[in-house]
Amino acid sequence: MDFFVPILAAAVRSGTPILYASLGEILTERSGVQNLGLEGLMLMGAFSGFTVTYSTGNPWFGVVTAFIVGIAISLVHAFLSVSVGANQIVSGLAVTMFGTGASSLLGRKMIGLTIPGFSKVPIPFLSRIPVFGPVFFEHDPLVYISYGLVFFLVWFIFYTRPGLNLRAVGESPVVVDAMGLSAVKLRYFYTMIGGGLASVGGAYMSLAYTKMWGEGMTAGRGWIAIAIVIFAVWHPARAVLGAYLFGGVGAMQLRIQAAGTSFPAPVLMMMPYIFTILVLLVISIKKGRGILIDSPGSLGIPYSREERG
Repeated sequence: MDFFVPILAAAVRSGTPILYASLGEILTERSGVQNLGLEGLMLMGAFSGFTVTYSTGNPWFGVVTAFIVGIAISLVHAFLSVSVGANQIVSGLAVTMFGTGASSLLGRKMIGLTIPGFSKVPIPFLSRIPVFGPVFFEHDPLVYISYGLVFFLVWFIFYTRPGLNLRAVGESPVVVDAMGLSAVKLRYFYTMIGGGLASVGGAYMSLAYTKMWGEGMTAGRGWIAIAIVIFAVWHPARAVLGAYLFGGVGAMQLRIQAAGTSFPAPVLMMMPYIFTILVLLVISIKKGRGILIDSPGSLGIPYSREERG
């Protein structure tokens, strides 16, 4: 058990940035908008959060900045996807390319710099619980916030009137408009908030996980988060399992490398992404056999109030 506790704790830490991005994408896709720009959003969040923290010495300012940057970039995606009716896949890919290129260009002078960032804050009493305590309650504040965010989103999406409106606009924006609400405004709002959360996931990488800036430091976690949204069938609680599962795979490969195995390191580094492909393959097979995949009915479909009828 002593061998597994550090791995499980590392899985929580490694899965946290993926969890933030997955939760943000769940909100966005529940509104009917697909955003494949998570990787770019996370990179911009990591860069902007690190830059502000390095300048101010306060990592909370970095988190807030990352959130705002994610909202601003997602506003562009919302405009193209919702108002213009552009192809959402193309728009999302453009966000990824922009975030990757802009963070690389702007962050050149920041490479190698370090910050104090967030430190571990063990929760009294809870952190002393055998096994459970070290795994879940000996982390930094952003990990604890992610716990609360999951509970909040489950309650919000499935047990509140605004959550019902969110699910409705993802299923049928025509019905939402008929109710006297604005499907366009709802899609804008949740696309922006979802992008902000994804950006915070990137900020976690530079402010807590590594406490430094490195080009391309998210290393594909944005794409993994998109896979997890499907794996979780758009449910925040299931996203926790997926994020920690993928985080555990990544932590395991690092542990195997540290043990000095003769197994090729590049193959070990590929493990999280191989696992992602396998998950998507299983889901595709289930869908092909007619097994229900509970995706929002209007996901990725442009909507114009003037064209309804």
